[in-house]
Amino acid sequence: MPVSPCTVTLRGAGIDLVADVYGEPEDPPVVLLHGGGQTRHAWGNAAIAFAESGRYAVSIDLRGHGESEWSPDGLYGIGRFADDVRAVAGGLGRPPALVGASLGGLSSIVAVGESDDAVASAVVLVDVAPRVEQEGRDKIAGFMRAGMAGFDTLEDAADSIAAFIPHRPRPTDLSGLRKNLRQRGDGRWYWHWDPRWLTNREGVDGQEGIVNHTRLCAAARNITVPTMLVRGRMSDIVSDESVAELRELVPHAEVVDVAGAGHMVAGDKNDAFNAAVIEFVNR
Repeated sequence: MPVSPCTVTLRGAGIDLVADVYGEPEDPPVVLLHGGGQTRHAWGNAAIAFAESGRYAVSIDLRGHGESEWSPDGLYGIGRFADDVRAVAGGLGRPPALVGASLGGLSSIVAVGESDDAVASAVVLVDVAPRVEQEGRDKIAGFMRAGMAGFDTLEDAADSIAAFIPHRPRPTDLSGLRKNLRQRGDGRWYWHWDPRWLTNREGVDGQEGIVNHTRLCAAARNITVPTMLVRGRMSDIVSDESVAELRELVPHAEVVDVAGAGHMVAGDKNDAFNAAVIEFVNR
């Protein structure tokens, strides 16, 4: 029987967050945190696989993304996202495993490493580490800014994505794009996130300035729970130097390289990603 999600509203740090939940609430929880500019739907296949393995999977729209509330003051520093992670984790009754891609991973590092409480039972970083390579950061920022003016059609949006991720086949069914784009009164299609999240920001995934490497390193050193980095071998965000530094900061961290995957590991090689992460979390 296929696992079907139920959409719920969870309380973040002062705002409401929308999530899809899969599986049975009494099962050990795993919280799935997407990357900047994405929505909870990025984890659909992974969430189903987690539920089928006996986990209660909670896939969240981060603040300012998808159907979750926007920051009332328009501020989206990494601390805001980390506070939301702590709030959601605390509301589950026991520490969940955190699986965070890009912005979701950075938020997990800060949430766990800057807390004296047991925020998580495990941390999985999906193609992100405290050291973020500038070339990849600039590429992401350029792609996101180019789309802020919207698209005339979903076909145009699909063309933009295909140019950004040339190694992934361009989808022929564009219905999935409706989960990440919204058509406004002018007839154009816009990414479904608060523009203030990215405006006047230069860092990866909309963070202020250059990524706060010092803060991320300090937080990572405090992570004691089981930790895994899943890196796309084609990634331009996580380098060999990024991996070496993470191993120094979190000596117990495991590292898995996924061949044929770029920064969007779960989307590029979903089966390989699911197998590696579910085995680690359940172990």
